[in-house]
Amino acid sequence: MKCQLCPIVSREEISGDILSLRVLCPEISAEAVPGQFAHIGVPGFSLRRPISLCEIDREKGELRLVLQARGEGTRALFALKEGDSLDLLAPLGHGFTLLSKESHAAVVGGGIGVPPLYELARYYGNNCNAILGFRCQQQMLLDTDFAACCDTIVCTDDGSWGVPGTVLPAVEALLQGCRLDILYACGPKPMLQAVRDLAVFYGVRCELSLEERMACGVGACLGCAVRIRREGQEEYLHVCKDGPVFNGADVVF
Repeated sequence: MKCQLCPIVSREEISGDILSLRVLCPEISAEAVPGQFAHIGVPGFSLRRPISLCEIDREKGELRLVLQARGEGTRALFALKEGDSLDLLAPLGHGFTLLSKESHAAVVGGGIGVPPLYELARYYGNNCNAILGFRCQQQMLLDTDFAACCDTIVCTDDGSWGVPGTVLPAVEALLQGCRLDILYACGPKPMLQAVRDLAVFYGVRCELSLEERMACGVGACLGCAVRIRREGQEEYLHVCKDGPVFNGADVVF
């Protein structure tokens, strides 16, 4: 974990409330793994904002962060320009388990839960299936990025693009049709619970990336506790330090 001022090498507003930033941070990118996050300092705000790592480019020494404007703090980041510095505390948290690149993996993302899964798709490449869910075509993001590196299905709740409806029928069809070594998911809690239940039913290893409001980002403030069941006993762990990635079978919804 390092705290650095990192220059922004490129920015792109994917939509009115989604921003993609690439920042130069060789030391951080050398340590980072998929599923971890960065705690971003926002000028004028006391609390940092947690943003998942979307892409890790160790050759260029860059990280890609894709964030959504959810409040005044994240909206303030939209004022940043190329050449400006981003205050990063990273990499933080417990990331995804990476199997061998020959393993057959699937990633299931919903909405702003899609970006944390992109580095996994890059890692597994042709051995990865991606199922991405959005409310409508206007809210889609990174679908072309995923399609460029792995087999990708896009679902929209209103049927405006791709497969109409939620991701669940596509996930179950995939689980029925092939042997998966691992399934990763990130998105809204109802989606995560349903995907986890399908994975358990079909006997597939599953890891979930959870989201909770957090302040410190290092497990000191106890604000992002979630219930986890291990060996029959329930306990509270912290998304920022013990997660955000947990074994799906252990999560108590």
